Amino acid sequence: MLSHAELLAAIPAALAGVDLPDWGPKASGKVRDIYRRGDQLVLVTTDRISAFDRVLGLIPYKGQVLNQLSAWWFERTRDIVPNHVVAVPDPNVTLAQETETVPVEVVVRGYITGVTTTSLWYLYEHGDRAPYGIPLPDGLHKNDPLPQPVITPTTKASGGAHDERLTRDEIVKRDIVPGALWERIEQAALRLFERGQQVARSAGLILVDTKYEFGLLNGELLLIDEVHTPDSSRFWIAETYGSGHEPANYDKEYLREWYAAQGYRGDGTPPSMSADFIAQVAARYIGAYERLTGLAFAPAELPAGDRIARNLVALRVPG
Repeated sequence: MLSHAELLAAIPAALAGVDLPDWGPKASGKVRDIYRRGDQLVLVTTDRISAFDRVLGLIPYKGQVLNQLSAWWFERTRDIVPNHVVAVPDPNVTLAQETETVPVEVVVRGYITGVTTTSLWYLYEHGDRAPYGIPLPDGLHKNDPLPQPVITPTTKASGGAHDERLTRDEIVKRDIVPGALWERIEQAALRLFERGQQVARSAGLILVDTKYEFGLLNGELLLIDEVHTPDSSRFWIAETYGSGHEPANYDKEYLREWYAAQGYRGDGTPPSMSADFIAQVAARYIGAYERLTGLAFAPAELPAGDRIARNLVALRVPG
């Protein structure tokens, strides 16, 4: 694990984005830049951090953690469902096949928790006993395990906000996804979640919930985007669960709950993060990588110089 001093020293050089002439068109998501290269995509993870669907700052080494951890997971889940990765030529870069994206975010939840208005706990606490069309028993408390993992799908984020919560029946009835395909997606998602829970458990973590995205290429179902990272999944430190306090987050939720504690939930000007707090968030990202993979995180050094010169080195894409 990098020391607190090393994390503080890396803050000024945090990778904000990559500018590439003649590689367009470019699409900038909240935490990555995407370029088309023929029939493939160049996915460049950045150190931008997002909570409540807002980009709120930079966390050093976050992009490298997301890219390398996703690559690690993709290799270990190929037996469940193939993925879109062609090559990972750089700590910040994945070369991927371009697919027809399935227009549903597949969220799998093993526990009832959360602070956002779409979270299972928020809906349940406000009287919805069948959120996302899933009947839940009375008497659940925040952070309880669910009787079994459930899928709570939403339409893909558009314009910085999730469009709507969906039920399985709505997905099929409205032909958002054909029934047979949706059944394959559900089966793959639940198997992926089970695999993730097993690995997390052996690492002293609890995989609470996660988001999967899928694509189609020549009729084949592919896993796309990122997998079981601190941005796409919620992890708790296992030893803190059941202590009578909120379990300790080892993911982006640590940042989101900090903002919520300051009274910020996405509207207006967010409070500023101190350098010490930024380092704490970075330590959780790196710690999740090291616990899950069993590998020591070795950050790639960025060359000196201006931002474009520094960041172009991240795209040593072959051929």
